[in-house]
Amino acid sequence: MRAKKGPRDEETIPLKKETAILALVVKADTAGTMEAVVSGLEALQTGDVSVEVIQTGTGDISKSDLLMAETGNRLVVGFNVGLLPRIAEEASERGIEIRLYDVIYKIIDDVKEITQTMIPSEEEEMITGRARVIALFPGGRKGIILGCDVQEGTLAIGKKFRLISEPGTVYEGTIDSLHIETKAVKEATPGQQVGLKIAFRRAKKGDLVECFEISRPSRHLWRPQGRVLDLRAGRS
Repeated sequence: MRAKKGPRDEETIPLKKETAILALVVKADTAGTMEAVVSGLEALQTGDVSVEVIQTGTGDISKSDLLMAETGNRLVVGFNVGLLPRIAEEASERGIEIRLYDVIYKIIDDVKEITQTMIPSEEEEMITGRARVIALFPGGRKGIILGCDVQEGTLAIGKKFRLISEPGTVYEGTIDSLHIETKAVKEATPGQQVGLKIAFRRAKKGDLVECFEISRPSRHLWRPQGRVLDLRAGRS
């Protein structure tokens, strides 16, 4: 997956995803319609988002429904049920969203749309700099100093890096200090030679230092608005 540009190959590497959960309360006018609504919602389950109906019931939306909704995603869905003004006010105070319907497929479509906003974005890794180890210097008891020739991008304080040898990565850490000759610097760019101290003693000339950063692309996530949405026919 490619989202941001880096040096050379401008590669980004997808890492991991987590499963999101939409936990909601459902009320309906009859047990039969309740079963149909819940069945439709449970069919929305995917590997990315889990839809969990944490409470069901027949009749008007009540305070107990609001209290249960607070333990989930603060969403209450009602099918052909009533809502007293004081319950609507309390829902607003608690930041709970209530959605009222009289068509089952509209419930399923709307909840599906909400779940689409909750699909976790994949973390991405972007390479921000590369340098080749050209010399090794004593670095005290806990490590050594790598003499690095910066080839691409930048090596910068605070950046994550890995040391790549044969057959692959042998060390990962964060850059705490960089020196060009005896001067401490915040970053080094192509053409510069810089000293990088690491807590690893088995590096060798020819190894590759690769700086990287990990990001998660932003997305517009659904959040309860503390409101009542009357989505019944002729009222939306």
